[in-house]
Amino acid sequence: MLPKVNQILHMQVNSIDDEESKIEYKSRIADVTDSVIAIEIPLNEKTGRLKKLYQGDELSTFYLGQGGVKHYFTTSVTGFRDDVIRLVELRKPEPEAITQVQRRSFLRVLAELEIAVKLSDQIQFIGVTEDVGGGGISFICEGHIPIGMNASISCWVLVPYKNGNIEHIPFTGEVVRVKQLETGKQLAMIRFIDIADRERQKLIRFCFERQMDFRKR
Repeated sequence: MLPKVNQILHMQVNSIDDEESKIEYKSRIADVTDSVIAIEIPLNEKTGRLKKLYQGDELSTFYLGQGGVKHYFTTSVTGFRDDVIRLVELRKPEPEAITQVQRRSFLRVLAELEIAVKLSDQIQFIGVTEDVGGGGISFICEGHIPIGMNASISCWVLVPYKNGNIEHIPFTGEVVRVKQLETGKQLAMIRFIDIADRERQKLIRFCFERQMDFRKR
């Protein structure tokens, strides 16, 4: 059963920031087409604040069907539309992709990979990732580097595969959280703002390879 107009869609943003990924938002479905579900700007019920979404954001969502059964699916923001109010357009799932079992679309794995970061023309440095996923990445760098919340950064990450191939995956990200570590270094959590689909798929492939390695241990 596909979601319908006027149903309430509950959602969580797949974020590299654990705290952000746990926040639940809700929105009314305003329109459904062959390829898109258009929703109103999501609301955080606890704070009453609207949630600004960006194109490419990945969402874990559910809606209530008959008998109050939760139907889950994952989707992403494909665009925006100005109607009477501003609407967010989500990729419409295939019926077979809707399940009664909750799942997250993006796997995150622990991995120490080399990452090159450009904060500005004057500030460029090399860091080491702590974990990576299809929705974002976190890395450790020196504590004196002035990484601020919501800063936009350009990066590429060096990703090795089991077959010996190595990929340089570029992306633009936004800093969603910075944590000072006891070592004097800092952990920066980044969500992808702009990453080509083919590059995201390369990261997801690496995550699955790494997960299989962990399971064999």
